[in-house]
Amino acid sequence: MGHKVNPFAHRLGVIRGWKSNWFNVANYREYLKNDIELRTYLEKKLQKAAIENIVIERSSNSMTFNISTARPGVVIGRGGTGAEDLRADIVKKVKPEKIDVKINIIEIKNPELSAMLVAQSVAEQLEKRAPFRRTIKQAIERTMQNKTAQGVKVAVSGRLDGAEMARAEWLSEGKIPLQTLRADVDYAKYCAHTTFGVIGIKVWIYKGEIFNRK
Repeated sequence: MGHKVNPFAHRLGVIRGWKSNWFNVANYREYLKNDIELRTYLEKKLQKAAIENIVIERSSNSMTFNISTARPGVVIGRGGTGAEDLRADIVKKVKPEKIDVKINIIEIKNPELSAMLVAQSVAEQLEKRAPFRRTIKQAIERTMQNKTAQGVKVAVSGRLDGAEMARAEWLSEGKIPLQTLRADVDYAKYCAHTTFGVIGIKVWIYKGEIFNRK
């Protein structure tokens, strides 16, 4: 058995940044726990908004949430009411209290290049009882149609197509250099909740090498 390393964590500080940007020695444990709770809450509440990533930034008197989504209209809502309601919910959960909360919504122009959004798309199809081989093959084809993608791999594991025994299957196209730190490899994992049980989905997308990241 090989020792697998998360491709995102493997590149932290090299070509990747952290998902929480702040520094506080005295309240580190409290802030970290609060960030995890807030990110889990937002991912659950905005499950249908195709959320790719949530970056949290803190300062002494403010907190900023940068939400990357392929469906910004779902987050903003009609007339901006959705964003205001979301901000009000966050204010109640933020620690420390009485801090200025801001929400920045970032639109993703190419969802086929986001590993998280591809994994969510595969999960939606599997939950509708689509054949898993056809589903992951179509996902790979859509990603490879974009010239930026140089390689993609999709793996699924669980009771595939309702089989009695769980197993793992995967398909790939192009190259995925996981050990090259300058390689821009986007990675995500997601779960599809089917009538036969939970199916795990992992997606790797290679977008070329980064030599100068300013």
